Amino acid sequence: MSTLQIDHTSRWFGNVVAVNDITMTIGPGVTGLLGPNGAGKSTLIHMMSGFLAPSTGSVTLDGATIWRNEGVYREIGLVPEREGMYDFLTGGEFVLANAELHGLPDPGAATRRALATVEMEHAADRRIGTYSKGMRQRVKMASALVHEPSVLLLDEPFNGMDPRQRMHLMQLLRTMGEDGRTVLFSSHILEEVEQLASHIEVIVAGRHAASGNFRKIRRLMTDRPHRYLVRSSDDRALAAALIADASTAGIELDQSEGALRVQAVDFGRFTALLPRLAREHGIRLHTVSPSDESLESVFSYLVAA
Repeated sequence: MSTLQIDHTSRWFGNVVAVNDITMTIGPGVTGLLGPNGAGKSTLIHMMSGFLAPSTGSVTLDGATIWRNEGVYREIGLVPEREGMYDFLTGGEFVLANAELHGLPDPGAATRRALATVEMEHAADRRIGTYSKGMRQRVKMASALVHEPSVLLLDEPFNGMDPRQRMHLMQLLRTMGEDGRTVLFSSHILEEVEQLASHIEVIVAGRHAASGNFRKIRRLMTDRPHRYLVRSSDDRALAAALIADASTAGIELDQSEGALRVQAVDFGRFTALLPRLAREHGIRLHTVSPSDESLESVFSYLVAA
């Protein structure tokens, strides 16, 4: 069983800070690295896999520094988001090359085993240039698994996969986590993380925003202030009724939209209160829509919390 330790780690490119003083521990099981696009997930994974040096801080595997330490590469498998692949090779040749680079005693057998694990035996003799996006993802996975690493790092691994491929990969990662391997995958899609990860690390704008199981992260998101755009038959009367209740922290009449902008601090109470007040005051609700439900707004709240 292997453990990755990120200790007060930062990485910058010129004046751009991609990762800002992050500390976290990634142990056996499946961990989801959750954050919006551009949050710094890929940079962090590249440092964990030894392809990028930290500007400050350290990234270690079982106490051993990863950067410029060839010995730890035997324990790490990486599935990058970007496709640095050789389209003129067949899938089998691509995986075999990685097996030979690792100096495996029987690279041919290891290649066949890895391709079977991701259900790509049928396309092993086809050139990668003819593969679909999902097939390319799976052959990258086979290449990362060919040396049977104890740590698997995957950057947005479900991109381009059809539903059946996604289900198969999710089950494969669950099994690996249950077997004691350390599996970390990044995603900007909350539902992917919910279905797969037993532990979640959230990063936003290069900063560590939250850590815990899915229930804890979901609770943090649900408990944040919610903003709604509400259109009704009498916005002023509805605003007067809502502002008197503790479930709202602010109401603004947006004349350009012809609607109310409501900030609700008690999500459950507000959703029950709104239709009741409308009924009691004879007000018809035309539109009730969240105005801040993007992942970026949710994660920004977690950073500020």
